[in-house]
Amino acid sequence: VFCFSDPRTDPWPLVYSPLPVTLLFAFYLFVVVLGPFCMRQQKPLKLRGLLIAYNLAMMTLSSYMFYEFLVTSILDDYSYLCQPVDYSRSELGMRMARVCWWFFFSKVIELLDTVFFILRKKQEQVTFLHVYHHGTMLFNWWSGVKYVPGGQAFFIGMLNSFVHIFMYGYYALASLGPQMHRYLWWKRYLTIMQLCQFVAIAAHSSYNLFTECPFPDGFNIAVFLYILSLIVLFLHFYYRTYIRGKQ
Repeated sequence: VFCFSDPRTDPWPLVYSPLPVTLLFAFYLFVVVLGPFCMRQQKPLKLRGLLIAYNLAMMTLSSYMFYEFLVTSILDDYSYLCQPVDYSRSELGMRMARVCWWFFFSKVIELLDTVFFILRKKQEQVTFLHVYHHGTMLFNWWSGVKYVPGGQAFFIGMLNSFVHIFMYGYYALASLGPQMHRYLWWKRYLTIMQLCQFVAIAAHSSYNLFTECPFPDGFNIAVFLYILSLIVLFLHFYYRTYIRGKQ
């Protein structure tokens, strides 16, 4: 079952048409491909102050979104097993739709992660997993905000925002310089946290495929298949970094 676009979110920035996010994604790929070529004669940029500010800002935004997802879902008595989208213009329905838009917009901002890697000539960080994850999340959440801003989708946004508080906290510490590296021993556990998040989302979305719930099955199937791809890619990253890397 699919659904029509939500008239509440349709006029919001970047939502009405797929063209803006498609152009943004095309420009992103353009930067990924040509950025290293443009930087080959340049010295890597430090960007220390900018990175500290950016990571702290993203940590703050993630905290705000987690709070909004959690509090709105509690106030609106959301179910973790089956939650249809509230398409009304009630205060809580609009509040959930707004935080879904902010979550989508955070995926637009996060494309800067890649730009900073390229400017600092950290090309080894711009992996297939990195580009795939950043690019696909843009389209996933554009469709989420356009068609289902709320309902079951809230769980994904809430969990991901929670994980990103720690992820951008890690990046903020790392951007302070080499003297902080001794405090970054928990990177492995951050990856485990991300994997646990994906497993929880896979379980959450697949449950509804076997129960009667007025939330579009098409979205649950798409989320489930996408999350499986991330589990495979992150497990490969975990093996390569923490198991084979140690050997």
